[in-house]
Amino acid sequence: MTLFIIGLVILLVGGHFYSKYVENQLDLDDRPTPAVAKADGIDFVAMPKWKNWLINLLNIAGTGPILGPIQGILFGKIAFLAIPIGCVIAGATHDFLVGTMSMRNGGAQVPKLVGKYLGNGTRKVYNVVIGILLLLTGTVFVYTPGDLLANDVMGLPEGSKGIWIIYGLIFLYYILSTVLPIDQLIGRVYPLFGAFLIISAIGVLIGIFTKGSANLEFAGAGYLSEHPLGQRFIPAFFITVACGILSGFHGSQVTLVSRTVASEKENRETFYTTMIAEGVIAMVWAAGAMVIFSQKIAPLDTRATLMVGEISRYFMGNIGGLLAIIGVIVLPITSGDTAFRSLRLIVAEEMNIDQKVPAKRIAVATVLFIPAILILVWAKSDPNGFNLLWRYFGFTNQLVAIFALGTATSYLLYNGKNYWIALIPQLFYTFIVFSFIISDKGVGFGASYNVAYIIGAIISLVVAVLTVKKSRKNKDRIANIILN
Repeated sequence: MTLFIIGLVILLVGGHFYSKYVENQLDLDDRPTPAVAKADGIDFVAMPKWKNWLINLLNIAGTGPILGPIQGILFGKIAFLAIPIGCVIAGATHDFLVGTMSMRNGGAQVPKLVGKYLGNGTRKVYNVVIGILLLLTGTVFVYTPGDLLANDVMGLPEGSKGIWIIYGLIFLYYILSTVLPIDQLIGRVYPLFGAFLIISAIGVLIGIFTKGSANLEFAGAGYLSEHPLGQRFIPAFFITVACGILSGFHGSQVTLVSRTVASEKENRETFYTTMIAEGVIAMVWAAGAMVIFSQKIAPLDTRATLMVGEISRYFMGNIGGLLAIIGVIVLPITSGDTAFRSLRLIVAEEMNIDQKVPAKRIAVATVLFIPAILILVWAKSDPNGFNLLWRYFGFTNQLVAIFALGTATSYLLYNGKNYWIALIPQLFYTFIVFSFIISDKGVGFGASYNVAYIIGAIISLVVAVLTVKKSRKNKDRIANIILN
């Protein structure tokens, strides 16, 4: 309990002071934002500060800050330090930098930013990776809320065909939210969704304090426990707990909101503090899972989606638990819709398809939903389908973040600012991503950890050096590029 409270203090107090420092590197001013200068009533729409804050929180907070920490707490109590420190230094900083860079470049999506600051060769690679990530994100965020609705709300048996009706309804909502103007559906329903999110998080948090503390010691004492599956804290923890610490997916979301913010002076609250809020959510669910596991209410191999119901009912009772479950269902839906919306905008930008024409928006969206449906069918047909889907999602999610942090490094270097605030997280996560894919036996190459660490360290150093070298070399080219 003490470590949990220390973690919350790091998040709130550390985040307050560090965000001020990051803000000073960005020189926010009163220039017209894209929401004002490029208002089109569809994607560029100025909205109130409170609504942008809530929309961005719901956009970035999918099931990641819940399912990830539930699995991540199996690595031990060190999670209560790793989550807040990583969130303050890496995750929230990533979101703040990307959101501001997008606003300074006409509300551009991340691929255009990557092309401007790192070159078109890097941009082409990034487009492939982000396309895969957004498809996986959209599919995961149909799978998880659909199963939660079927199992914990409607009580459907495992294997029921009724689950496909639920999936179909979620896809229908995603289609509408993808093609309609952002303020007509997303801007109206998110405040209601936000209420469920807040209720669920506060309910579990109160339950943690009233139900007492717990110790998590699976194999030996101390802050770091041996994971039941034999995974090592580095790198597996930072792939498992993506949202809540650092998530590349957020780059595609803050660029949406960069088109609806009326003043740059709102950026720190809109982009940085929303990530801190997600970090709090991750801490709460990690602590809830710790209590459930340590008191043996659920075995260690319980699926994360089933643990959501166990935690909710234990801390909040049947009625309160139902509200908490609804809140958790809301989270992935409010990220899945904007995942597809972001993918539509990226495809449209890359192919120069005018999105003011409804028929063209619908055509682009239709092409995107077909592969998502096929991925979902595959995942449901394989007993281990969700686990594989989640691990590929986690790996791709952090791989995308490397590109965004490299772009932020170049942006800060170009403007004569402290680029280390982006380069250090990029260096660390490059090591994490490559050491994971080299060592993991499920989705990677299955090499020994020692080999993976050595190769990961070499790759991370090479990437960092190339990022800085390329950024310095491209200063003149960057100055002549204007993104619209």
